[in-house]
Amino acid sequence: MIKLPAAVLLIRYEAPKEPNGSYVVHYNHYDSSNGKVGGEKRSLEVDAIVGADGANSRVAKDMGAGDYEYAIAFQERVKIPDDKMAYYEERAEMYVGDDVSPDFYGWVFPKCDHVAVGTGTVAAKPEIKRLQSGIRARAGPKVAGGRVVKVEAHPIPEHPRPRRVVGRVALVGDAAGYVTRCSGEGIYFAAKSGRLCGQAMAEEWARTGAVTEAGLRRGYLRRWDDEFLLMFRFLDLLQRVFYGGNAGREALVEMCADEYVQRRTFESYLYKRMVPGEPWGDLRLLWRTVGSMVRCGVIGREVERLRRLEGQSLERAERP
Repeated sequence: MIKLPAAVLLIRYEAPKEPNGSYVVHYNHYDSSNGKVGGEKRSLEVDAIVGADGANSRVAKDMGAGDYEYAIAFQERVKIPDDKMAYYEERAEMYVGDDVSPDFYGWVFPKCDHVAVGTGTVAAKPEIKRLQSGIRARAGPKVAGGRVVKVEAHPIPEHPRPRRVVGRVALVGDAAGYVTRCSGEGIYFAAKSGRLCGQAMAEEWARTGAVTEAGLRRGYLRRWDDEFLLMFRFLDLLQRVFYGGNAGREALVEMCADEYVQRRTFESYLYKRMVPGEPWGDLRLLWRTVGSMVRCGVIGREVERLRRLEGQSLERAERP
């Protein structure tokens, strides 16, 4: 395995012309000592490629991995006075509502000596600055008088890409689309997928002296999907049910007041998997969830949506 130096920019790669041939990686090498401002074009032959180059992955584009829906996460890092910073010593805030995001949430997260104030959205990406104004207004006096020291915006994948392994090229992390809906968690899954992919390559190399697409699918993708795919689908369902409107958000907030929900949520977040609960606790949680959704009108909205979809399907089926 060859690791490229840090100061490089991938341009493209060429697939091998023969089944067991090498991939050719073309990149710009940047070295301030040689006086070349634009970088030096270089090439490298490799046996396999791991694309860990983020949401706008060049490797994913070259391998034809397919597109995904993405959210825009926008945040300002705000330096606030020490007395206001003390409020966030043991606290992070999450805000929901159409004024901060129509399909995600806004946040104020402590970051050592400052706070990150931001929001994210899939449906209203052109309105991200208006939504950012909404979260600043919601946080109000708690961040008033702060000085913006940095502004950041990043694309956040909403689901895994259609193709994550092609030949001896594999995608991991944001390049593969491994970010959970509802929470936007991605750092753990980036590290975990990189480790699983590396282990699969190392195990197959030690066993057969080569890396193959079949080996990557068996040793990497299958392990990943077995461990995390159910959780990704579950969080996708929660996103669609509880973030689709203010009624769903009200139901979510009502449910989160329950101590059992808080404990289950913390355990699942800590261990990055759906942690089995207590049978009676789960039954009580189900009953409370249904009650919250009925009170907030979520079930009626979802039933109406399903009826519309059924009507559209019947209409298409009846067309000549």
